[in-house]
Amino acid sequence: MRNDIKKLTLAAMFLAIGQVLPFITGQIPEIGRMLCPMHFPILLCGFFCGWQYAGLVGFICPLLRSVLFSMPAMQSAIGMAFELCAYGIVAGLMSKKLGTGSLKNIFIALITAMVAGRIVWGLAQMVILGIRGTGFTFAAFLAGAITNAIPGIILQLILIPLIVNALKKYTA
Repeated sequence: MRNDIKKLTLAAMFLAIGQVLPFITGQIPEIGRMLCPMHFPILLCGFFCGWQYAGLVGFICPLLRSVLFSMPAMQSAIGMAFELCAYGIVAGLMSKKLGTGSLKNIFIALITAMVAGRIVWGLAQMVILGIRGTGFTFAAFLAGAITNAIPGIILQLILIPLIVNALKKYTA
């Protein structure tokens, strides 16, 4: 029971961070999009709360932010909801399977979640844009999933393992 309350509290905190962090990074929209601010709390939620909480928080976070603050636009928020849900689920499952005892395991879980999330985002965009009658090319996928997000990817690869490693003793 105590562990469930702790996970629920942490998940709520990660959801709140996902709502607030884009305000900090989004003062210059081009930079804010490149840093992928909502990805950080969802990936961390996967490591600390497990796949169930992180999947739900990941799905809700961009949709709630779109409704509350009109950013991201709802069309983008829908694709992001599936992407962030995948991040949370995969990060949670991989960290449970591998553990977080070594940086190597944290990196494997993180990279697997990042790849899975970007693939899910691409599939979601393909469906969303297909319904609208516009195409989603492989070049658009590469630009949206990788090229435009390189600063965020680098920051995730640096900061998330450090944060997980530093905080795991406090959340155990």
